[in-house]
Amino acid sequence: MSVEGSWDLVISTPIGKIKAVVDLRTAHGALTGTAGGAGEDVPLRDVALDGDRLTWNQSITKPLRLNLAFAVTVDGDTMTGTSRAGRLPASKVTGRRRADGVGPVRP
Repeated sequence: MSVEGSWDLVISTPIGKIKAVVDLRTAHGALTGTAGGAGEDVPLRDVALDGDRLTWNQSITKPLRLNLAFAVTVDGDTMTGTSRAGRLPASKVTGRRRADGVGPVRP
């Protein structure tokens, strides 16, 4: 299963819905990626695909400084799952792959 491409995510948090774009690519045989949203672009860490289960970690500074752990299930061009920030309750994550596969222009 290929998860490569650009994904539009919506994360339903206690402070409201946050939209983000995740770009996933294979480089040197490993799955890598970046996430953009809330005015910052951050690298993904520990990106792993096991069957249809995709996991990754990332750190953000906006709207709060948090370390996030994502665990989603990919089904074709959709993903559903959760994001956790430490001991805070899990937030629901939904995503859809961009049809053109093109993410935002990054410097």
